[in-house]
Amino acid sequence: MTFIEKLSAAWSANNSLLCVGLDPDVARFPSHLQQQPDAIFAFCKAIIDATAATACAFKPQIAYFSALRAEDQLEAICEYLRKNYPHIPIVMDAKRGDIGATAEQYAREAFERYGADAVTVSPYMGFDSVAPYLEWKDRGAIVLCRTSNAGGSDLQFLKVDGVPLYQHVARLVADKWNTNGQCALVVGATFPQELAQVRSIIGDMPLLVPGVGAQGGDIEATVKAGKTANGMGMMINSSRAILYAKPDQAAGEDFAQAARRVAEETRDAINRFRI
Repeated sequence: MTFIEKLSAAWSANNSLLCVGLDPDVARFPSHLQQQPDAIFAFCKAIIDATAATACAFKPQIAYFSALRAEDQLEAICEYLRKNYPHIPIVMDAKRGDIGATAEQYAREAFERYGADAVTVSPYMGFDSVAPYLEWKDRGAIVLCRTSNAGGSDLQFLKVDGVPLYQHVARLVADKWNTNGQCALVVGATFPQELAQVRSIIGDMPLLVPGVGAQGGDIEATVKAGKTANGMGMMINSSRAILYAKPDQAAGEDFAQAARRVAEETRDAINRFRI
């Protein structure tokens, strides 16, 4: 099963467009976990088990693991997902952007070492920076297009032949790079008008949409701007709002129940505007 097929099945099986981001910050963990040698794995496992019924994808952010020399725990988390929730895609958020042999190694890291179904990549160096990932025909390459951060406009909104650069990226990926039907785009929820513009360019290509939850993106505007005709087409990511849903998180062991509650609320809020 390819990444796109798995994602489509997960949208239907879980009736959800919610992508749960795994950005583990040990300083924000419950106190009973903070001193455990496998604290990151234990925390993420609890979040995964609590939210899997609500998710169409899980998105580990690789920097949160590598900064703490916790790549072994990331491997264990990905293995746990593949074994216990094989129907839910793993999106490795790495934003890789190199070329040639280096990009080939980054692809091996994502797809062999971690067994991810897809990885986020930067198009700044052109097709050469994406091509090595496309050699893995059953995996996905999720290309940065219109990101959710305010500074993204510094480059993404520059006019090229009178058209913003992010629209050139969307058209390039849709018309030329997506020859195997394995590409998706990153477009932030904080810019619903641009999200709608990208959807009009790319047809039914999937979108990874960060920016709801802690970043304040409007769910109704996001869904209406980015959904496909069948009410699908998006992985709407929420990370911190779900992971750290319990206000006094350090004080108790029910953080996973709080995460489940917020994930369910977010999924249901998304679903209200899908049809």
